[in-house]
Amino acid sequence: MADNPCPFETFPGLDLPTIRAAFIQRAPDIDVQADRQVALERLKSIHLATMDSAGFAGMPLAQAEQVHSAHVRIVTKETSFPVPDCDALVTTEAGLCLGIYVADCAAVYLADRHGRGIALAHSGRKGTELGIVTRTIQTLCATCGAAPGDIIMQISPCIRPPHYEVDFAANIRAQAKSAGLTEIHDRGYCTASNPAAYYSYRREKGRTGRHLALLAIATTPSPS
Repeated sequence: MADNPCPFETFPGLDLPTIRAAFIQRAPDIDVQADRQVALERLKSIHLATMDSAGFAGMPLAQAEQVHSAHVRIVTKETSFPVPDCDALVTTEAGLCLGIYVADCAAVYLADRHGRGIALAHSGRKGTELGIVTRTIQTLCATCGAAPGDIIMQISPCIRPPHYEVDFAANIRAQAKSAGLTEIHDRGYCTASNPAAYYSYRREKGRTGRHLALLAIATTPSPS
């Protein structure tokens, strides 16, 4: 029997006709007190069920190796996943779902407001220091022909002070502004302060689940 979907949140700032975006929250009743690979295996089927209910049914899931780098890769449906040695994915292809796992780090959603391209980046303390968000913005603009002012950015829930000593979400916002973005969204939600909704690597001392951030260009507009 298929798993029931778990809770997920969407973002008003990314409510564009052909853009799908979601952030899968904590999965109830799934034991994730394990290392990363075991936890992800336990979450796999419920994440897939949630993808279907969130509007990504039938889309292949593009994933990155996620090594806390500043490497960005352009992907298509023909790419082999997970893409090694990178933490950000860019595509101009409709019907391909970009996915990033996080559990305190930020998933940074980037979408051209005209639907020409999207990107999803894994940016924690190290990735932010290395400038992955800036590089991802530059790659997305060069790939889809957008100007920085065409790009909308959304920061996912992530760990924040006082639960963490560095406010890397603030640094992400500053980097995006310096790169020329004018529409930057961040609800300010902290993964470490809401255990009912979010996993936290720091709070749970590394033995926890992962959220799955999802972003795609849909082949048909969202229902009005």
